[in-house]
Amino acid sequence: MMRKKRLAIFTMWLISAVCLAQTNKPFEGYLYNEEYQIYIQLNVYDKNIMVPDQDIYGELPGYLGSKRDSRLWLITDAKQLNEKSVELSVINDYGSEDFTARLTVDDKGVYTFKHVEGSTYKIVVNSKYVKIPKVITFVKR
Repeated sequence: MMRKKRLAIFTMWLISAVCLAQTNKPFEGYLYNEEYQIYIQLNVYDKNIMVPDQDIYGELPGYLGSKRDSRLWLITDAKQLNEKSVELSVINDYGSEDFTARLTVDDKGVYTFKHVEGSTYKIVVNSKYVKIPKVITFVKR
């Protein structure tokens, strides 16, 4: 009886440790901004994101996209600055424009994406370029 109890406690401890480890990776997953309908697919830990229909780039830390524009911006490098902040190197899928951004998460799970330097982040909407503000927020989905 005591052995079964110990095994059950150990199993519950192991499951909770795995769950805690998975939730302690804030810079992994799908982030979305409703207003501009843009998203970030991200994994700064394993850097194993494949860009859809663009296997030539191999595995990357992630990419930015828009529901209204088929072009993507590739995250070519991601450096974790601390537990709540990463610096991203981003380039468009043509390789002609690039920028650096900082992504920070707060205690409520809101992500702030801040353009630091380089080319303007823009998407095409109805055949016109729309500049994305230098600071926007995302939520994890």
